[in-house]
Amino acid sequence: MSAMPFEDFETAYEALATAIDQAGPAREALFLTRLALVLGHELGDIAVFRKAIETALDGLE
Repeated sequence: MSAMPFEDFETAYEALATAIDQAGPAREALFLTRLALVLGHELGDIAVFRKAIETALDGLE
């Protein structure tokens, strides 16, 4: 698996922010859940998917 180049982070952030706005507040959680599952499917590796969940949770407390 290759990581996204750092210079693409801003573009990815903008695309994600736009999509969240399009989904709207009432469907934001559903959209993010569906996106995570689609990306998990694309990854094709449950261990990597679980690690990504752990990484995303870090610092939310």
